[in-house]
Amino acid sequence: MFFSRLGSLALSSASAVLAANYSNPLEPKNGGDPSIAWHDGYWYFTATNYRDISVRRATTLEGLKTALPKTVWAHSAEYPSRQCNIWAPELHIMDGQWHIYFSAGGCDDDSIQQSQVLRGGQSPWDNFDFYGTVNAPAWSIDGTPLTINGQNYFVYSCFRDDTGENLQSLCIGQNSDILTIGEEHLLASPTEAWERNGQMPVNEGPFALYSKNRTFLSYSGSFCWDPSYSLGLLEYIGGDPLQQSSWVKTGPHFSQANGMYSTGHNSFFTSPDGTETWMAYHSSPNPAGSCGDRYANAKKIDFEADGFPILGEPIAEGVVLPGPAGEPQA
Repeated sequence: MFFSRLGSLALSSASAVLAANYSNPLEPKNGGDPSIAWHDGYWYFTATNYRDISVRRATTLEGLKTALPKTVWAHSAEYPSRQCNIWAPELHIMDGQWHIYFSAGGCDDDSIQQSQVLRGGQSPWDNFDFYGTVNAPAWSIDGTPLTINGQNYFVYSCFRDDTGENLQSLCIGQNSDILTIGEEHLLASPTEAWERNGQMPVNEGPFALYSKNRTFLSYSGSFCWDPSYSLGLLEYIGGDPLQQSSWVKTGPHFSQANGMYSTGHNSFFTSPDGTETWMAYHSSPNPAGSCGDRYANAKKIDFEADGFPILGEPIAEGVVLPGPAGEPQA
């Protein structure tokens, strides 16, 4: 359940005493593309470390800082098409089982990156096995699930030449099962000025957010090494979700501020008591921007009364804030 801006703030004030304090960053080095989920008394965290898929857990966000990572999947040289450039793991529960979506490819050429899926058990701490490669075209990264009107879709970053430029864009396909999508459709391209900063225009890192019967996709715009790397929103407005005309783009909604740069590639998660929506995102303290060593951060977001998300600003390093409502104090 989601709340309006005023309702969320009021509820947070009443329940803040039930949460432990935390500060950012939660991870100061291998924190790119963070994903956080709450399950059965623990936070689970994963992010890009380039070499494998690791998960850590703690009862508080603050506790994630010192929690030891558990490697849940490592590549094998038997499969050269998915042994390097391991990016952007995301935790999702589907049909009662936890899955991790991520991107991987060969070691010599990252132009063949594809979206991969691990399947686990009823807890993110259970063992994961390699489930398969999504059948999206070559170079399909940052893949994420989306559900609209009971139908499942897969959204990812692709390269398309629809406008005469080979742009890193967002594409969508309709799922028949987790690993299988139908025809690829272009969803959005980096045509706005704020999406074209740095070495190349980019749309990447989509993630779904559902609020008051409205469906949004957050995504990152501009080259990730640029300090102006920012978040935009696509909102589904009705019709066929595979068509660009069914979506409205706005942004940027979350950009460099408070000594944090290259702010992007986010995910959303819910507080333990279900009353708050939070965002995980990465940033860099380097004013020149960075897509290498990146901070993983978390912040509560708010909503307008009509359900439109208010992402706010990145939080300065070291600022102490109350954690998610319903989180244990120790």
